[in-house]
Amino acid sequence: MNLIWSYLKKYPKWLVLDLLGAFLFVVVNLGLPTVLARMIDQAITPNDPQALTFWATIMALVVVAGIIGRITLAYAAGQLTTNMVKVMRNDMYAKLQTYSHHEYEKIGVSSLVTRMTSDAFVLMQFAEQSLRMGVVTPLMMIFSLVMIFVTSPSLAWTVAVFMPFLVWVVVYVAIKTKPLSEKQQKTLDKINQYVRENLTGLRVIRAFAREDFQEERFHGQNESYADTSRRLFTLTGLTEPLFVQIIIAMIVAIVWFALKPLANQTLQIGDLVAFIEYSFHALFSFLMFANLFTMYPRTAVSAGRIEEVMSMDISIDPNENGVTETDKRGYLQFQNVTFAYPGETESPVLHDISFETKPGQTIAFIGSTGSGKSSLVNLIPRFYDVTLGKILVDGVDVRDYNLKSLRQKIGFIPQKALLFTGTIEENLKYGKSDASQSDLDLAADVAQAMEFIQSREDGYETHLAEGGANLSGGQKQRLSIARAVVKQPDIYIFDDSFSALDYKTDATLRRRLKEVTGDATVLIVAQRVGTIMDANQIIVLDEGNIVGRGTHEELMKTNDIYREIANSQLNNQSLTEEN
Repeated sequence: MNLIWSYLKKYPKWLVLDLLGAFLFVVVNLGLPTVLARMIDQAITPNDPQALTFWATIMALVVVAGIIGRITLAYAAGQLTTNMVKVMRNDMYAKLQTYSHHEYEKIGVSSLVTRMTSDAFVLMQFAEQSLRMGVVTPLMMIFSLVMIFVTSPSLAWTVAVFMPFLVWVVVYVAIKTKPLSEKQQKTLDKINQYVRENLTGLRVIRAFAREDFQEERFHGQNESYADTSRRLFTLTGLTEPLFVQIIIAMIVAIVWFALKPLANQTLQIGDLVAFIEYSFHALFSFLMFANLFTMYPRTAVSAGRIEEVMSMDISIDPNENGVTETDKRGYLQFQNVTFAYPGETESPVLHDISFETKPGQTIAFIGSTGSGKSSLVNLIPRFYDVTLGKILVDGVDVRDYNLKSLRQKIGFIPQKALLFTGTIEENLKYGKSDASQSDLDLAADVAQAMEFIQSREDGYETHLAEGGANLSGGQKQRLSIARAVVKQPDIYIFDDSFSALDYKTDATLRRRLKEVTGDATVLIVAQRVGTIMDANQIIVLDEGNIVGRGTHEELMKTNDIYREIANSQLNNQSLTEEN
């Protein structure tokens, strides 16, 4: 509830309007029984037409006031809840932008999606009910009980007898629903995870003909969710019928015990009608409040999941007051860098890495799978922070930079090319929104993407599906490279970004890249020796250690690991070209 209130209190005017609407609604609903009682006793029973007209007019005015109160309450509650969930989701999204890879791995992408959608919706539902019923029902109960004692103190005990039964139902349902709500949300996380994996891995699933396995896996989790939901909704669904039966029993008891006072004329018929109305309002308000109370356990679970997202400690400090400008550009230096992933400090993936490079130079990294190549380049834009040692960019420790300023110096091209839904032009301008058409043309030409862009009917305005699904792997990689070229960064990082290109396109692209990266540092992670043969320095990694460095010619003479990789690849390439 603290989370909900922290957002609602930002709108004091709507809160005041909500309270006014609730107060008017309560006054009207409790005023109607009083007016009805006076109408029966003073107009209908004595058959007084003039009095009947008077009280009918009063009742009509009360009804109109009630309509105004109800509309005001609903409108204010709607404004408050929609604004609350809008700002909450914006805050969650902004928080997610500060997460490092470690935080995403800790919670899980599927769970984060559930929290931003389903959990936020649960909070919106609870807030909307709280602002309407949560405000009205306590006032209605209090004033109804007061009017019960004022109208007939001798019958008030009949209401008191039935109250403990209502309290017991509410407490029982609340205790039982909380663990079920927690299980329900966790199971929903799993369902989202399976759906996400199925959609992203659709080709692999079909290639291995594992559709039946995936369906069985999903059906099992879906059945678990349905079973938990069924038990949860059965429990909450029992509340209302039980309450209705208790209220009916109470009304029967009131009428039964009112027979004697009516016969003795110590209780008038109008007062009895009003008493029943007040009793009904008191218990029905308790029913409404109980429904809100039964919603609370599920809301508490969702609020806790959202608060976990919002309060998560960030492992990568954005350093808002850090360095934003430097005199030098394109200088990079690793000083005795050791790195272990968070929580695995006893098993570093990089050991005592040192090297440096200057603008205009190309440095390449090669090694077997798992040797630490991608981990090394991920440290430069601070996707992770070093465990020991320093990384200097333009003479400044990367941790001393304003994080956004650091990343603006870097053009990062990942192995798995990721494009966003939108046009080709929008994707190319992602790193430089004010890029000119000549900038786009140059970048597309350098990345060998111009031909396939021009072959499209809409050219740069061609719409890309989610993740660039309507392009081939090579086309996505070339656009990803072009996007970095448009940005014109000080440091280019190619993390195995040429793997989907054929040898000819690879060679042409790298030759053209030299024309536009002359004043920048270029780092290339590659599996192909042919991609890095022309690098100024090649670093060979093995199990996180540097086991060789030098040019291609030097390593062919001095390094067994590099020579073995090169011979196997270059021989296979020669055979391929001959065939």
